[in-house]
Amino acid sequence: MKKKLDFEKALKELEKLVKQLEEDDLPLDKALKTFEHGIELSRYCAKCLDDVEKRIKQLSRDENNELVLNAWEGDSEDL
Repeated sequence: MKKKLDFEKALKELEKLVKQLEEDDLPLDKALKTFEHGIELSRYCAKCLDDVEKRIKQLSRDENNELVLNAWEGDSEDL
């Protein structure tokens, strides 16, 4: 991807591309380019989520480096 996106912008753009592919009657070349860009965005979003998961696991280890599972008390909106 040429420009730096954050997760939310990338996800929104991906949703827009999916909608275009589902609803629009795109020429084959345009549909392929849209699909390829969607794959790039999907991979970017998956990497962002993997990075967050790793960070949460790191932050959830005790002094003995054992994984400590704490109940999440916030909304998913707080993430």
